[in-house]
Amino acid sequence: MNPWLCLAGAILTEVCGTVSMKLSNGFEHTLYSTLVYVFYGVSFYLLAVALKSISVGTAYAIWSGVGTALIAAIGVVFFSEVINTLKIVSLVAIIGGVVGLHLATA
Repeated sequence: MNPWLCLAGAILTEVCGTVSMKLSNGFEHTLYSTLVYVFYGVSFYLLAVALKSISVGTAYAIWSGVGTALIAAIGVVFFSEVINTLKIVSLVAIIGGVVGLHLATA
């Protein structure tokens, strides 16, 4: 399997797991609660596969940074969370750090 596709899949399933956690309402809804475990399980599996070929620092930075940015965007768009200048600057800093780590290992 292509490690970068595995990493992308790990990010997407991690984001789905986090959205499911929000929708579970504190694990009160069985379907969403179950999906949290399924999505995170798949995410960790795909991340582990990606780690066979991608350095742990780079893979984890990308996985967590891109996941954080996507969850922040989903929160604003779908859950009416507030967006402000500090939040945008912070997300740009996270993404910049991820890119910097990737470039440092290239």
